[in-house]
Amino acid sequence: MKRSHEAGLGFGITSGVITPLGLMVGLYSGTQSSLIIVGGLLTIAIADAFSDSLGIHVSKESTNDYSTKEIWEATISTFLSKFIVSLTFVLPFFVFSVVPAVWISIVWGAFLLSLFTYFIAKKRNENPLLAIVEHLGIAGFVVVITYALPIFINSLAV
Repeated sequence: MKRSHEAGLGFGITSGVITPLGLMVGLYSGTQSSLIIVGGLLTIAIADAFSDSLGIHVSKESTNDYSTKEIWEATISTFLSKFIVSLTFVLPFFVFSVVPAVWISIVWGAFLLSLFTYFIAKKRNENPLLAIVEHLGIAGFVVVITYALPIFINSLAV
């Protein structure tokens, strides 16, 4: 795989898991509304995919390491991977009620992140288990914080 595609795919998948999980758990904690969660996830799939792809684009332009073609390859692969991965978190909300949908999405996100981390670690000749634990730990931290934040904010309103 080309390095420009790898860069975009890596960023898109990682951000396509962690950002929707954080948003979904935070919206669940604050509202328990499937409709609001789905609306938030669709917003993230569009707005954040464009934002992240532009971020990769500008980041790659700021170095002399990538050709114009490679910059656009990284930009497009970031957008597509972020957009598609983010959209997968919407699907459980069309099939299940809110609580199982949230849990299914968390498990799905952990699976995607673990799978991608495994391939990265193997390519770098690193211990996949340590890399997976590290990345899942960061994702878990995001989930816990985004769950607790609305609860804390609601406690201030009383």
